Amino acid sequence: MKGELGMGSLRELRAELQPKSYWRWSKQDFFPEESFKNWATYRTALSQTHIRFKDRLISRSDDAAELGELRKQSENEMKRCLNWWDLTWFGFSSVIGAGIFVLTGQEARYHAGPAIVLSYAASGFAAMLSVFCYTEFAVEIPVAGGSFAYLRVELGDFAAFITAGNILLESVVGSAAVARAWTSYFTTLLNRPSNSLRIHTNLSDGFNLLDPIAVVVLAIAATIAMISTRNTSYFNWVASAINSVVILFVTFAGFIAGFAYADTANLTPFLPFGAKGVFEAAAIVYFAYGGFDNIATMAEETRNPSRDIPIGLLGSMSIITVIYCLMALSLCMTQKYTDIDPDAPYSVAFQSVGMKWAKYFVALGALKGMTTVLLVGALGQARYTTHIARAHMIPPWFALVHPKTGTPIYATLLITIASACIAFFSSLDVLAALLSVSTLFIFMMMAVALLVRRYYVRGITPQTNLLKLVILLLIIIASSMGTSAYWGLNPNGWIGYAVTVPIWFLGTLGISVLLPQQRTPKVWGVPLVPWFPSMSIATNLFLMGSLGADAFVRFAVCTVVMLFYYLFFGLHATYDMAHEQNKVEESMNDTGRDSSY
Repeated sequence: MKGELGMGSLRELRAELQPKSYWRWSKQDFFPEESFKNWATYRTALSQTHIRFKDRLISRSDDAAELGELRKQSENEMKRCLNWWDLTWFGFSSVIGAGIFVLTGQEARYHAGPAIVLSYAASGFAAMLSVFCYTEFAVEIPVAGGSFAYLRVELGDFAAFITAGNILLESVVGSAAVARAWTSYFTTLLNRPSNSLRIHTNLSDGFNLLDPIAVVVLAIAATIAMISTRNTSYFNWVASAINSVVILFVTFAGFIAGFAYADTANLTPFLPFGAKGVFEAAAIVYFAYGGFDNIATMAEETRNPSRDIPIGLLGSMSIITVIYCLMALSLCMTQKYTDIDPDAPYSVAFQSVGMKWAKYFVALGALKGMTTVLLVGALGQARYTTHIARAHMIPPWFALVHPKTGTPIYATLLITIASACIAFFSSLDVLAALLSVSTLFIFMMMAVALLVRRYYVRGITPQTNLLKLVILLLIIIASSMGTSAYWGLNPNGWIGYAVTVPIWFLGTLGISVLLPQQRTPKVWGVPLVPWFPSMSIATNLFLMGSLGADAFVRFAVCTVVMLFYYLFFGLHATYDMAHEQNKVEESMNDTGRDSSY
C-alpha cells in the first residue's frame, strides 16, 4: 500500500515538473479559480458579490506585483528585442493609417471643411498631453499591460476593469475600422467603385455591406505578428519607408497642385460649419492618434525602457502631428471640401486635378500604411489582452506566451477573430464614433492616474491630503464636464465658460499649492505637473462632449455589457486570484519566521 502511495506521489511530482504543452484548452486553463470549481462554489461566490465588489473596489496592485508575480501567469517570457529605433517606427506605423487617409475626407466634408487642419492640431495637442502620461508610466512600470496595468496600480481593480473593457473594445473596433478602410483603398487601386468588392445585403444601413477582404487582411497581419516580434519590426521598417515616400508625395504634390491650379476658393469658407464643427471633427480624428498607446505595451520587450520609450513615443508623435496638419491642408488646397470623397479622399482629389496616375500611388501608400497599422495593432492589442488575462479579468489561458516565438498567440487570435466578425458587418462611420469615445475615456483616466501617482503613496500620504486630492480631482473632472456640456448645448455662448474654466483653474491650482508631491519619477517624468495632466483631463472630456449622442448610446450599452460580465465572472476570478496570492505570501512569511527560529 505504501509502495502504491509512493508511486502515486512520484507520478504527481513528475507531472508537476514536466513542462506543460502550450497547445492545451482544459477547463482548468480557462477557469482555474475556486469560484468556478463547480456550481456549488459558483453559487457561493455569487452570494458574496457585494462583499467581493467592495474588496475589489478599494484594492490596488503595486509596481512589484505587475513587474513580477503577474508576469509569471504567462509561463514564458516575452523576448527583449526592441530598441528606440524600433519603437519610433512602430509609433509612426501604428498611427498613420485609416485616420489620415479616410477620416480626413469624412470630417472635412461633413463637419469641419478646410478647418480640418485646426481639428488635427487640437487633437494633436490633446494626444501629446496623453503621450506624456503614458511615457512616465511606461518607464516606471515596463510591462505589457499598458494603461490597464497603470490603472490597476493607481486607481484599483474596478477602475482598471472598466478601462480594460474599453481597451478591448478599442482594440477590436479599431482593427475592424482600419480593415474596412483597407478594402476601400484596394478598390481605388483597382479603379473600381469603393463598395464594389463588398457583398450587398438587405440588412440595416451601416451593416448591409459585408467585407470578406477585411477579414483576410486581419488574418494575415495577425499571422505575421504571432510568428516573431523582431521579424515583425523588420517588416515594419520596410513598409514604413514606402509609406513615408507616399506621405511626402501627398504633402508636397498637394501644395504644388493647389498652386498650379490657383483655386484659392478651395479654402473658402474656412469655417463652413463654425467652431462647433472643428471640435466635433477633432473628437473623431482623435482616432488617428490613438495607436500610440500600443508602444507602451511593448515596454516588456524593450531592451532599455527608460531610454527607448521616451524617444520612441515623444519623437514619433511630434513628427506625426506636423505631418497630419500638412496632409490635411494639402487635401483642402487640392479640392473643395464639398467635393472631397469621404472614402478615398486623397486618391480622388489628385484625380480631380488631372493627376490620375497619382491616385494609384496614393492608394498603394495608404494600403501600406493601413497594413502596418494593423500589424502594430496586432502586436500591441495582444499584449494588452495578455496582461488583462494575467490578472484573470478574462480567462488566464489568453495570457500564455509561446515558448519559441515569445509571442501571445492566444491573445492575438482573440482580438483578431473578434475584429474580423465586426469588420465583416459594420461600416467605418459606425465604428469611428464609438472608438473615439472609448479612446478619449481611457486617456482621461490615464491623466487622473498620473495625478494620483504623483500625490498619493499608500502608507505615506496623510489621510487629510488624500481627501484633499479626491475633492480637487472631482472639481477638475466636474468643471471639465461642465465646460464640455455647455459647449454642446450653447457653442456660441460664453457665460458658462466664465464659471467652469475658473473652477477648473482653481482645482488645478489647489493641487499645485496645497499638496506636496509624494513621488518623484526615477528617470523621466511629465513636466508641469499638475497642469499638463489636468489639461489632458479637460481636453479629453471636452472632445468627448463634442461627439454625437449615438456614440454615447453605443458606449453606454457596451459599458452595461461589461458590468454584467464583471459581476458574473471578472469580479470573482480576480477576487480568487488576489486572495490566493495573499495566502501564498502569508505562507512564505510564516516559513521565513519558522526558519529564523
